Amino acid sequence: MVFPYKHEPLTNFLNPADRREFKAALKKVCCQLGKEYPLIINGKRIFTEEKLISVNPANKEQVVGKVSKATKEHIEQAFEAAKETFKKWRTMSPEARANVLFKAAAITRSKKHEISAWLVYDAGKPWRQADADTAEGIDFLEYYGRQMLELAKNQEMNNRPNEHNIYFYQPMGPGVVIPPWNFAFAIVVGTTVAPLVAGNPVLLKPSENTPVVAYKLVEILEEAGLPEGVLNFVPGDPAEIGDYLVDHKDAHFINFTGSRATGVRIYERAAKVQEGQHFLKRVIAEMGGKDTIIVDKSANLDLAADAIVHSAFGFSGQKCSACSRVVVHEAVYDEVLRKTVELTKSLTVGNPAEEDVYMGAVINQKQFDKIKSYIEIGKKEGTLVYGGQTDDSEGYFVYPTIFKDVDASARIMQEEIFGPVVAFAKVRDFNEMLEIANNTEYGLTGAVISNTREHLERAKYEFHVGNLYFNRGCTAAIVGYQPFGGFKMSGTDSKAGGPDYLKLFMVAKTVSEMF
Repeated sequence: MVFPYKHEPLTNFLNPADRREFKAALKKVCCQLGKEYPLIINGKRIFTEEKLISVNPANKEQVVGKVSKATKEHIEQAFEAAKETFKKWRTMSPEARANVLFKAAAITRSKKHEISAWLVYDAGKPWRQADADTAEGIDFLEYYGRQMLELAKNQEMNNRPNEHNIYFYQPMGPGVVIPPWNFAFAIVVGTTVAPLVAGNPVLLKPSENTPVVAYKLVEILEEAGLPEGVLNFVPGDPAEIGDYLVDHKDAHFINFTGSRATGVRIYERAAKVQEGQHFLKRVIAEMGGKDTIIVDKSANLDLAADAIVHSAFGFSGQKCSACSRVVVHEAVYDEVLRKTVELTKSLTVGNPAEEDVYMGAVINQKQFDKIKSYIEIGKKEGTLVYGGQTDDSEGYFVYPTIFKDVDASARIMQEEIFGPVVAFAKVRDFNEMLEIANNTEYGLTGAVISNTREHLERAKYEFHVGNLYFNRGCTAAIVGYQPFGGFKMSGTDSKAGGPDYLKLFMVAKTVSEMF
């Protein structure tokens, strides 16, 4: 019997026992830093000379792990293994495939703090963000397992006399999963196990920034009984193997989460039918956002400030759902700004591997330089009211930064920064709020802080984002509760953690028999 789905509870870090256990996990993982990790193709461990070097973003001198790089030859081997194992994996019962996920969830739960500790080192996540990342990974395993059991049931169809019709879903074939670094466990889990449980073998190319955590997931799935060749671990240099994976004639789907530029490139390349390819590739893409919180004059202003701060600065704003734009009615603008600044002053910044801080470092030098350049742009486009400091002497630290009086067309109001930078704009009425909220090419998340029912009802249909929240922040969607994904240039409107997601990796079939 499978119990009804409930999301994994988060750790209470105010509890001394939980804090002690988490510190012990950090110490345990610290003793394992610097190890080498192989490719995994058809169950075989393959070490290569060239490595991806993962470092702790908060301590550039600390090597987390050295992960072997896959070449094009390895990709060919992985596709051959995936094609061969597809013959068996597709015929394994949905219950058996779901049970692999359920067991993997139990294994992850048993070492929850340890996985979170790896996230602290590999991705630079503060404790609570790491804990939430791991919990979400467990949620994906539990939720998608149950969704597969539901999809396994034949859909109810009409029948005429002497006719029997059935309608069911079956897997597509091998595919490619390219997840991001910012949710180095949760999104890697979700994007990988969804096609797996649907019956498709996967080639997993994790982010070059966080390959160690991805390897830990592969180990968990192996321990849970996933057959050899169903999941092939092929980290590598995107410039060398990225296009090769996407273009490959045997890739039935590409499941991607990352930047707009890369997502568009994948979408374009996947549309081309390669020699020997006898199907159209399916692209499932989530490509970022430029997310807005609206605050009208009826809003609870303390709630507004709390929603803005935690949506903008959680994990240093390195979330596609992060709030980077705040649009406030002129009657409450100064007060909302003041409360936001005061609350931001309470945030702590440091190395999460050494202390329980609210913000750690950003992921790497490239991202650090990008955010720093946008802060300089912001100084020309608005008024810096708080923060703006950066420090890359030991790690890639960017402090929470707030700009005010920014024009709606300014670059820091239009372009995805992916860092702890938020811009405020003042408006006259709710019409202008919605106009600004919709004036970007993205459509991922947004929030409305208001006690005016008319405004909430209008926003429900006129605020064009895939995930819209009322009287809360615009981050922290929960699997099975708030299916996540946007439209416009935020992606293909796939809803991760929702009832339609597994169908993206399957094809529907009708069988009709006369008798």
